[in-house]
Amino acid sequence: MTTIATDFDARTTDAVAAAVSELSGRRIAVLTGAGVSTDSGIPDYRGEGAPVRTPMTAEQFMSSEAARRRYWVGSHLGWKAFAAAEPNPGHRAVAALESRGVATGVVTQNVDGLHVRAGSRRVVELHGTMRRVFCTHCGQVFDRRDLARRVEDDNPWIRVPADVPLGPDGDVLPETTEGFVIPECTVCGGVLKPDVVFFGEFIPAAKFREAEQLVHTSQALVIAGSSLVVNSGIRLLERARRRRLPVVIVNRGVTRADARATVKIDAGTSEVLQAFADALPPLG
Repeated sequence: MTTIATDFDARTTDAVAAAVSELSGRRIAVLTGAGVSTDSGIPDYRGEGAPVRTPMTAEQFMSSEAARRRYWVGSHLGWKAFAAAEPNPGHRAVAALESRGVATGVVTQNVDGLHVRAGSRRVVELHGTMRRVFCTHCGQVFDRRDLARRVEDDNPWIRVPADVPLGPDGDVLPETTEGFVIPECTVCGGVLKPDVVFFGEFIPAAKFREAEQLVHTSQALVIAGSSLVVNSGIRLLERARRRRLPVVIVNRGVTRADARATVKIDAGTSEVLQAFADALPPLG
């Protein structure tokens, strides 16, 4: 079995070594969830200590001006802290594996853009990205940074707290929404929406096919930082299992698919992904 020189306990060391043995010599698809970004200061959805969430649905957002006002106030208050988050060693390890030909790319359920900023070149953002906003009427796309400046110009009374408790989607529960001017499309005056998949929406079919193709062209699947509650992750796992590919799950605590993993590692994703990057040799 491969020797792993880390500070892991004995059980985790054995599990990491078993995973490296399964992955060695194979091209790997990587699927990541919110747990990969916790070391960057972005809270997890469902892990231990995760904040209580009452996520807004797409229907609520589109049908209610009050809901949109509540969303944009909270989203703006959290945007600067969310945008300032930096890639952590786990993100950088995935990028290193890709640069050495070991990883074919990464499918992420996260909307923080940290895999892109870490240097990964093939990133399938299943649930979209907070970097963009689009008009639901005319389709015009806006950079979130530009929109943030416009929100501040239209609402000069807004002040972003210094140590704001950030939510997993980069939002903050606002104290008040009174008087807030909702940003509108500067082209047609239509409703603006962040380029993310809200609760109640489906992942675009083309985006999921891209994720499926990445798994199809790989010889193993590593799932990191996801409890696999969201069906898209389970569907990709099942694609890999049908082809009898090794599946390695790295997550603190149980996931929905532990019994289906070739190897399950109950540990932090940053440390384990870095161990993979250190142990797996480049592929030509």
